[in-house]
Amino acid sequence: MTEQTVSPMNEDQVMLRVNNLKMHYPITQGLFARIKGYTKAADDVSFFIRNGETLGLVGESGCGKTTVGRCVVRAYLPTAGEILYRGADGTVTDLAKLHQGKELLPFRKDIRMIFQDPYASLNPRMNVFESITEVLKVNHMATPDEMRERVAYMLRRVGLRPEYMQRYPHAFSGGERQRISIARSLITNPRLVVCDEAVSALDVSIRAQILNLLEELQSDFKLTYLFISHDLGVIRHICDRVVVMYVGQVVEIAESMELFLNPRHPYTEALMSAVPVSNPRARNAGTRIRLEGEIADPSNPPSGCYFHPRCRYAKERCKSEKPELRNLGNEHYVACHFAEELTLAHVRMVE
Repeated sequence: MTEQTVSPMNEDQVMLRVNNLKMHYPITQGLFARIKGYTKAADDVSFFIRNGETLGLVGESGCGKTTVGRCVVRAYLPTAGEILYRGADGTVTDLAKLHQGKELLPFRKDIRMIFQDPYASLNPRMNVFESITEVLKVNHMATPDEMRERVAYMLRRVGLRPEYMQRYPHAFSGGERQRISIARSLITNPRLVVCDEAVSALDVSIRAQILNLLEELQSDFKLTYLFISHDLGVIRHICDRVVVMYVGQVVEIAESMELFLNPRHPYTEALMSAVPVSNPRARNAGTRIRLEGEIADPSNPPSGCYFHPRCRYAKERCKSEKPELRNLGNEHYVACHFAEELTLAHVRMVE
């Protein structure tokens, strides 16, 4: 398989660069658990994140975006590829080559994760203080008195009262639990935060509050986000650039506004057609594109372009030849043989 490179204009501005990342899960069978195949949750994924930006990672459920996020924080050991992290001192380290334990420990405080479900991500047997300070204890980052001061400060920053630190998760609403999860992620003063569907489990009325909080904290603490979501409305609101994934592969990368106004991949066009439009005058301006068939099986993907069985623009070449992820200009990357020829519908942003 040809390696696909995504190269930034200025390498010095890049905090994280993922090159040809693969995460393949073995499929076993029989009494002796013989491997009969692999599920390719992430297959040759490449992108980069600049200092201080929010990079969106979007796609249907099962496309591999959460797997990629967990590889970045090294909750998973990738099958192959590079995860190049540039530290505050400029040193570049391949996180994919490090072993669990002492090698990864220094990076645990720099790269943190906010999980999707605030009800499952907090231990019900630990109070707020214990949940937030667990990472500080493991990394020997503060004394007990300093921990109490830091937790009180961080709770205030996420909109909660310091006296809540002695309460247990069952005493809080979903939105409050997610604020606690955010405080836990930021307690180590990280540089990169992976937000894995951080607002999808919340009520609509709470989502905007949490998104605004994340933006405020990013500005105050100079954070960089990898924001994983299936909701393009959320992605449009918070992200500077967007990576679109389909069946474990990247199909398009572009700046957020460029992607919404000028999509170049048929799968992106279909996703865009489902974005809710707030302005009543623009709601009937476009037509919803309903993809035929089912999303491809990552353990047995189709030949050529994985999207071709559902693509209304597919030609014979798409069935046999896999498209490379290539730069069409201005860091707009697309994996489609006919990207330059197609005129795709975009999201109407009529005021």
